[in-house]
Formats: sequence, C-alpha cells, structure tokens
Amino acid sequence: MQALSSPADIQLLILDADGVLTDGGIYVDDAGCETKRFNVRDGFAIRAWLQAKKEIAVITGRGGMALRHRLDGLGVKNLISASGPKKKVLEELLKNLNISASHTAALGDDLPDVPMLKMVGYPMAVADAVDEVKAAAKWHSTKNGGHGAVREAVEFLLKSSGEWDSAVEAWG
Repeated sequence: MQALSSPADIQLLILDADGVLTDGGIYVDDAGCETKRFNVRDGFAIRAWLQAKKEIAVITGRGGMALRHRLDGLGVKNLISASGPKKKVLEELLKNLNISASHTAALGDDLPDVPMLKMVGYPMAVADAVDEVKAAAKWHSTKNGGHGAVREAVEFLLKSSGEWDSAVEAWG
C-alpha cells in the first residue's frame, strides 16, 4: 500500500464511472442503446477541479459513448474505458502525466477499484461502496455514487488545499 498523503497534496483525481459518476444503473432501450444518468453537481465539481489546474481521469471497466460525451462536455481529456485491471492502467497514466501515486487520489465503489485504491496516496470511497472499498479508503463520502459523491470529494480536496473558493469564484 502507498503511504498516505495529505488531501492538500493531491494533483490527480481518478474516478471510476459506474457507481461513482453514476448510480450504477445502466439504462438500455428497446433498440439496445445504453444511456446513463449523471449528477450536474458532480459536473460542476469536475469543472472546479480543472479550474484549480489539477488533473482528472476516469478509469472504467466498461465502454460506451454516453460517458465520453459527458466528459467531453466537462473538459475531461483522460478517459480510459474497457480498461482491464485498473492498477496497470493507473501505472501507465501516472507515467504519462508525470505525477506520482502519492499525489493521486482515487474514488471508487466496487471490487475492481481496490487495487487502484491501495496504490494511490489518498484512497476514497462513495457512501454506498462495498465493504472492501470502504476498508481500503481513507475518506468516505456521505452521498452515494451518482448522487453528489464526486462533488463532495472534490470539495473536500480543494478545501483541504485552500483552492475551493477561487475555483468556484471563476464560475460566478
């Protein structure tokens, strides 16, 4: 396990998609088209994170364009979908971004996230995460995935570094 960092030291935030950015539900219509529901407050928080000149990435085991469209609208460039083992993907991402794992936080909800959480300096879990994720996490949201947990995590991290107010003011 990575030595735990202060939340104020975080430069990269990794998010899982299903169960973190969404409530984990997958909507499939009669034509087989898949859609997802995203929380607008999570979107604002992602923009505030980027406004603070920090990096963000989404690593998810699933594919699909709904997530890509949402992230494009928010300005998120780093999406690794249909990723396979997340720890290996995260190692490559850290190398490409030249950011250490100790300056990285990850927010997860389910078992595929555990190796990634154990690797980063600040592991985080959504309120409705499975027990193993909660056990690996240093911080837990009070909100469930897809219902403002990302907003809560970003606000916590940016307030810890004293950057929340200036990131929010940029949108006012």
